Amino acid sequence: MNLSEDELQLLAALPQSIGSAVAFAGRSGLFGTGKEMFASGQALMAGVKDYPGNELIQAIVPDPAAADKGAELDQARKTRDWSMARMKAKGITSAEKLTAQTLEDAREATQLLDSKVDPAQAAQYREWAMSVAEKVAMASTEGGFLGFGGTRLSDAEKALIDQIKTALKA
Repeated sequence: MNLSEDELQLLAALPQSIGSAVAFAGRSGLFGTGKEMFASGQALMAGVKDYPGNELIQAIVPDPAAADKGAELDQARKTRDWSMARMKAKGITSAEKLTAQTLEDAREATQLLDSKVDPAQAAQYREWAMSVAEKVAMASTEGGFLGFGGTRLSDAEKALIDQIKTALKA
């Protein structure tokens, strides 16, 4: 794997951006969005255990079971800080801008995966990133009242997941 620090950070930050974009695509209300963000965190962390042989995923996802918790926390903070600085620099101030940037990042990640990552590991990364989108979308219902009624997957979420799938070539 011959990736620069910025390329690794992009690949580390993309699944979280995908989770956030999908959470904001539906109109789940505050409680629903909270459930979706929690699902995003769980799906991100699942990458470590679901893909133990994937060098890329293991390099970019903090392992909660790691012996050196300090190093794992440092990596997580580094990715968070990189993402926040990048969002600020690119003027990401709305859900629409986040979605547009996420799709752009997914296309850039696709180029990196296709040119610099082992095809089997790249396929697993795509599968993992898409699982984040799907788990977030399914975490809460859309259009109900106080969590009752509504649909599990909104049209806006379906459309965004399809766009992400296309951008990632998943």
